[in-house]
Amino acid sequence: MELWDVYDINRKCTGKVIDRHSNKKLEVGEYHLVVEAIIINFKGEILLSKRSKSKNNYPDMWESTEGSCIKGENSLQAILREIREELGIIFKETDAIFYKTLRDDKAKDFKDIWLFRKNLEINDLNYTDGEVTDSKWVTIDEFEEMINNEEIIPTIDFAREDYKKCLKLIC
Repeated sequence: MELWDVYDINRKCTGKVIDRHSNKKLEVGEYHLVVEAIIINFKGEILLSKRSKSKNNYPDMWESTEGSCIKGENSLQAILREIREELGIIFKETDAIFYKTLRDDKAKDFKDIWLFRKNLEINDLNYTDGEVTDSKWVTIDEFEEMINNEEIIPTIDFAREDYKKCLKLIC
């Protein structure tokens, strides 16, 4: 069971909670909170992870670490948990730089994008929850090529302009 807090269009928590896997869905004007991590190394490369073949949505595709906030979590707590669960990386709150929030009325979510800067060896990553099977560092050119080749999940919200802004924020 994965419980989500429900938010209104102004991102105010309504006090309502839903089970992600129940047949009850978010109603019109209701949203949940998701998070995405953009991890960039000191060479300016972006860390991508490969989704397990057993995932229901976008199996065997590349993504940046993302996921849903669970009941009682704020977005910073959620992104630190997601990174730890999916990649085995432990970041501190002070390692995170907030980048931006997006609202998707179709997906019924608010997405907070967080930035992290760290050099990591791929062999040191630990895919603890089975959601990820591989990782790699890519340049922004390789990233865009992977998007054009439909190798990256379509829900990723990051492009070259974001990349340029993020480099300024983390340098």
